[in-house]
Order: sequence, then structure tokens, then C-alpha cells
Amino acid sequence: MPRNHPSLALVSAVLLPFTAAGEVVCALGSASSYNAYRDERPSRDAMQLAGQVNRALTPICRPRCPEIALFRNATAPNVMLIAGEGQAKIVYAPQFFTTVFDAYGDAAIVALIAHQLGHAVDETAPASWIKRSWSPELRADAWAACALAKVRPTPSGLREALAAIAKYPPAAHPGWNARLPALRVGFTECGGDGSQFDRAAAGKGN
Repeated sequence: MPRNHPSLALVSAVLLPFTAAGEVVCALGSASSYNAYRDERPSRDAMQLAGQVNRALTPICRPRCPEIALFRNATAPNVMLIAGEGQAKIVYAPQFFTTVFDAYGDAAIVALIAHQLGHAVDETAPASWIKRSWSPELRADAWAACALAKVRPTPSGLREALAAIAKYPPAAHPGWNARLPALRVGFTECGGDGSQFDRAAAGKGN
């Protein structure tokens, strides 16, 4: 599949839509109205934020980092990960990212992209600190928080990122009280300050 944007180790932008049937691994909304033929190249802003996730997680998953295409599509269920036939893609609805940015800022979008990417990283390069007894959604949460720790948002950015994660859960999410410990493990295992995380979690949405 030809690429017309700089290739990233984790997230690549490609020209042609991924039209083959694939499995929806995770979606932050209903995928029933999604039309793959309306996939478009991502915006520059989205690629920049995806690049932050890439730089955060590549040193951890190398040399087994997954390669995933990033698309925007107005029919997407907020943001989702699709895998099929050896290829995978993250698709986001541009109006959703605009809403998230306006309410929560850049770190929130980084966290939501990292959650989707976390599903793929967990399959190809599982970390020793990830509990295999956790559900796939909890493991993806841990990876999302790991990326946040590496990105090093401001205290308010971390608080808003956690608020966005809580507000827009996956369809199969296990509930915030179960998600919070997995997020904290990911954050602290990747160099984040546990007390900073606790303050942000306590103040999310305030």
C-alpha cells in the first residue's frame, strides 16, 4: 500500500483506504454507521499528536512495534482500532477530536490514540508489568497511561486526559473503578509520578 506521508514506527498515514473487511478491536462508540470508503488522510494536527504517542511507545515495543495506519472519517465511532488481514488502522471522527480538544486539550487526544494503539502493542510486544489477568481494555488503558507518562503533560493536562478517558469509554469498558488501577500502573511503570497521578485522578473533571 503506497504511503504519501512520513512513515512512523507505530502510526503511518497512507493514501488509499483500508477497504478489506476487518475486526473492530476497540471503538469509543457504535461502529454500525462506519463506512470505510470515506476514510481520508489524517490532519496535520492529528499526525503530530500521533507522533507523540509514537515517540513515547516506540522505545518500549521496539523491535516488535506494530505498524498502523491513521485515518479520519466522519462516519467513525469517535475513534476506533480495526485489524484484519495482517494490517491495522486507527480511524477517528474529526468532529470528535475537535470536541475533545476544545474540552480537554492535546493530552486527551494523545491518551485516546494511545489507548487504541495500546491494544496493538499489547499483542506484539507485551510488557512484563502488564497483568495478563486484565481484560484487553484494561491492558490498553495501561499502555495509554504509559504514553502519557512519557509525554509528560502538565498536571492540568494529565487531569484533563484522565477526564477524557473516563468520559469516552470503550463499549466493553469494565467501569472506572477497575480502569483506574490499570492506568496508574501504566503511568508509574513508565516513569510517571504516582502522587501526581493520584492528584490528577482525584481532580478529573473539576
